[in-house]
Amino acid sequence: MKTYPIDRERIRVHLARRCIAYFATYTDSLYQVNWHHALLCDYLDRFADKDIRRLMVFMPPRHGKSELVSRKLPAFLLGRNPDASVICASYSADLAQRMNRDVQRIIDSPKYGDIFPQTALSGHNTHSAMGRALRNSDIFEIVGRRGSYRGAGVGGGITGMGGDYIIIDDPVKNREEANSRTYRDKLWEWYTSTLYTRQENNGSILLTMTRWHEDDLAGRLLDLAKKDPKADQWEVLTLPALVEDETRHPRDLRKNGEALWESKYPPSELMKIKATVGIYDWSAMYQQRPQPAGGTIFRREWMNKTYRELPAGAQIIQSWDLPFKDSAASAKCAGIVMARKGAELFFVDCVNDKMSFVDSVTAIKNLSDKHPKARAKVIEDKANGPAIISYLKNDVTGMIPFNPRGSKEDRALSVSPYFEAGNIYFPEYSAWKGDLIDDLLRFPGGTYKDTVDATVQAILWLMDKPQVTLGESDELEKESNWRG
Repeated sequence: MKTYPIDRERIRVHLARRCIAYFATYTDSLYQVNWHHALLCDYLDRFADKDIRRLMVFMPPRHGKSELVSRKLPAFLLGRNPDASVICASYSADLAQRMNRDVQRIIDSPKYGDIFPQTALSGHNTHSAMGRALRNSDIFEIVGRRGSYRGAGVGGGITGMGGDYIIIDDPVKNREEANSRTYRDKLWEWYTSTLYTRQENNGSILLTMTRWHEDDLAGRLLDLAKKDPKADQWEVLTLPALVEDETRHPRDLRKNGEALWESKYPPSELMKIKATVGIYDWSAMYQQRPQPAGGTIFRREWMNKTYRELPAGAQIIQSWDLPFKDSAASAKCAGIVMARKGAELFFVDCVNDKMSFVDSVTAIKNLSDKHPKARAKVIEDKANGPAIISYLKNDVTGMIPFNPRGSKEDRALSVSPYFEAGNIYFPEYSAWKGDLIDDLLRFPGGTYKDTVDATVQAILWLMDKPQVTLGESDELEKESNWRG
């Protein structure tokens, strides 16, 4: 039987015509595809095929989203369809022009010509010439075809041109613009009255940006989609720098705390970034979950009190928020160690992680060993609480079932005056303080509310009990029979 040699180059070209991941590696020999790039490319392929017509992509800075979305994707789209019109917008005209030139360099490359020989640019830069395709830093046209590319800064005009594909990459420059209601309104007006009206019939829109603010362009569009089913409904790809919750993408197989791009930004490097930029910008830029600048129920300006040592004679307790018995084998739960001296309350320690029943038991034992003066362990008398108390009653003293009244929001509102009055203190240095404050500020909008629930429970119990230092085991036994 006769065999034929495999033409590997021909296969590579064929794949590059079909999939943007292969296109990226074929036209750029130095381009390396991490797993998250491959996932993003799958979405971009569906966008190119118009299987997805409204797409949002949220990723940390310097993780390769602009390279794919704003440089390689427009070239890929015009190669697939030389008659397509592409509009790319960013926060400034200068950045849009740089993206334009990068796209031109890809199309001019010999490798690109091997893949898409029918797509070519004019050999001479010109603003206008009869019979010659336009090519400058604002716009270029495909020679002999109807296809074109137009770059624009936010607020700039795009008159006289429609878009089969509209790509918006980082329409907000920095925190100052994001926090400006005037700028957010200006961006919204420009999107709705200028950019959006430029789309052709069956046009597609891709938005990728840093989620600086809950009320940013993405936030408004998602809120509109939620309120009005007739409005644009968006496909959303969110990939945080460190995975941390159950809202992750099904193909995000990282364990909690693992980095998005391990070889370039390992967890140790990301933690340095987090410590440097602060939890506010870390949550927005790297985790893609913007928090209210001042908070909602709990306000940022109430979180400034710190201490180095607990006052003598402070009453110390543990407070635990545990998952429901019918939840997954491992679910989020939290333990707070808090102290009271007079009218003042002190955060001492915090544990917050996904835990199974056995993990929860171990965590309570470990925290009890670490803080032996926290003799009372206040546990909500719901979910796994009764089972945990029953299981540990012979091993851990001071297990106290607690049955708080009202909704989570009502309970949080009832303790917020302690924060407002300046009676809440945080340790001056701790690894968990920033994340705890982040949870408090985002409540009730955060994905997880376990740390807030455990905090509120601790305050309710401490401020409703006599100011005593728990001593003998018989006193603890009396406490353990109390119900809130």
